[in-house]
Amino acid sequence: MFTNAGTSSFTTFLSRVAPEMLPGRRPLPPGMAADLAPHATTIVAISAAGGVVMAGDRRATMGNLIAQRDIEKVHPADAYSLVGIAGTAGIGIELMRLFQVELEHYEKIEGAMLSLDGKANRLASMIRGNLGAAMQGLAVVPLFAGFDLAAAEPARAGRIFSFDVTGGPYEETGYDAIGSGSLFAKSALKKRFRAGLSVDDATRLAVEALYDAADDDTATGGPDLTRRIYPVVMTATAEGTRRLTDTETAAIAEGVVAGRMENPGG
Repeated sequence: MFTNAGTSSFTTFLSRVAPEMLPGRRPLPPGMAADLAPHATTIVAISAAGGVVMAGDRRATMGNLIAQRDIEKVHPADAYSLVGIAGTAGIGIELMRLFQVELEHYEKIEGAMLSLDGKANRLASMIRGNLGAAMQGLAVVPLFAGFDLAAAEPARAGRIFSFDVTGGPYEETGYDAIGSGSLFAKSALKKRFRAGLSVDDATRLAVEALYDAADDDTATGGPDLTRRIYPVVMTATAEGTRRLTDTETAAIAEGVVAGRMENPGG
């Protein structure tokens, strides 16, 4: 079995040879478990001219407690796409890593990269596989975005996909946010977003949206100037995915905080 070409889907292969390794296939005891594990919030994504920006705060909570101050929720899915996780942190991280392997496995077997729509559909099926755990409170709802290599206009190649807990994929226009602070983040983006933003302007706007989310949502962590903990910010463009350095993110976050000292309402 292991020496045959098999399927281009790593999760399908795993479901045949070791189904217990898949997050959604593990048996759980009855009852709700939402308060037993850290939860991750908040993620924002913004389409820009020539790409897309994704950013996430660094806080994980467990009930009324801060479980972790510097969790990383935004990661590259492959060379041209990004994934951010909200919900049960442990399952979300495992699902994200499995998705990375899924895309790499497909590319090695098929000798070509999946289309951006194909990647979103693969992620949707993986989320659907976690439905049983989600119904017991261990839900994971990611945000997916990337640079579409097949786009007719490279300036409009940045695309964003959201999902529901059953795995339903939905393409978003312009921007989106997930997590407990998403209502406040999207309200901030709604006022400031303009089509055709540069990647630099979209990056600043993403950090501002996370700041606004942290201002109203206790589960979202704002820039921590004392500990020098700042949002994770990544871009996906024709040059590939890139994570902003700590120095770059610090400069943006400190600029946002300084601006709010003058105008707290933004």
